[in-house]
Amino acid sequence: MMACRMTRPASLPVVFSCIGHAYSHLFAVYFYLVVLPLEREWAVPYPELIALWTVGSLLIGVMAIPAGWVADRWSARGMMVVFFTGLGASAILCGLAPSPRLMWWSLCLLGLFAAIYHPVGLPWLVRTSASRGQALGINGIFGSVGVASAGLVAGVLIDLFGWRAAFIVPGAVSMLTGVAMLACMRAGLVPEGARLAGVTTSATPHQRRRAFGILVFTMFGGALIYQATQAALPKLLAVRLGEALGPGAFGVGAMVALVYGLAGLSQIAAGRLADRRPLKGVYVAAILAQIPLLWAAAGLSGAALIIAATAMVVANTASLPAENLLLADAAPDSRQSLAFGVKFVLSFGVTPLAIRLVAFVVERTGEFVWLFAGLSGVAAAAGAAALLLHGRGRETTG
Repeated sequence: MMACRMTRPASLPVVFSCIGHAYSHLFAVYFYLVVLPLEREWAVPYPELIALWTVGSLLIGVMAIPAGWVADRWSARGMMVVFFTGLGASAILCGLAPSPRLMWWSLCLLGLFAAIYHPVGLPWLVRTSASRGQALGINGIFGSVGVASAGLVAGVLIDLFGWRAAFIVPGAVSMLTGVAMLACMRAGLVPEGARLAGVTTSATPHQRRRAFGILVFTMFGGALIYQATQAALPKLLAVRLGEALGPGAFGVGAMVALVYGLAGLSQIAAGRLADRRPLKGVYVAAILAQIPLLWAAAGLSGAALIIAATAMVVANTASLPAENLLLADAAPDSRQSLAFGVKFVLSFGVTPLAIRLVAFVVERTGEFVWLFAGLSGVAAAAGAAALLLHGRGRETTG
């Protein structure tokens, strides 16, 4: 309650939306770190364990549109409280799971609540922010911070207290965040927000539909690369840098945190670049830059692998500000939420495919060479499609 009084009401949606973005990405990748000690404790092979997150990760995407529909008809603020408390409770259940079967059910519940954030938290942030571009830029950084901190949080808690605490402690923090937001709401300090004017563009309806179709393809490709890389990177670093990073989970977690932390910081520059340069050019350049970097990561090790992995994640996340603005340009004002709902269904719905792809390659080859070589081909296809986008600029209003 004291924190509510110390923060201006107009800034509280930004605060809770940014925290929610960090939590949503932290828990979306968390199991990729926890699975490492589970291999030893449960004596279950890595491909079988990582597959436990398949349905849960699918729910993050599939349930995005229903979550947004409920928020539009009930309350975005209320759904954010449900998000925080439900996500935390689910994480605690994961930490208490005694077997793979119950872990699967708990992870499904985790995915169900994690699905709430993106179709609810981002539109709510836009409605309640005067400087929407700046707010979205800050929010994007918090998403990458969530991914980056997952490695550190999981690594420290696993090494000090075990994998169960690695789920239970962040889960309790998320539940407390929900309680704090509810207290701020009851004090009248967290506005619901009114619908704001969207984006105006000179593109014709036909050009918008064409652009949207192209973006569906490029967003799918970008999401597949991001999710597969996110799933594989902890194990990749453990395999190729195991001696240098040490036997515990902290070394791997810290290196994952470094990679995604640097990628998060790059979103500030990427957002400013998208504001100042033609969106198509920025978007195409970010996609094409991933081709040689993914190809390099397929065969590198040591410091060179860390550099290549960081650069490829930076390039992938750098495409997001331009992608979001192009998507807003392609969708009429009355269908902005639907358009972004489709994006998040793609972004998270592709996760099961990414997990299965990682498991398939590792099970059959014992390594990641063909995974990253294949992802470089996905980047090439997405880049070629992005070149077909309409090249006009846009101007924002409001």
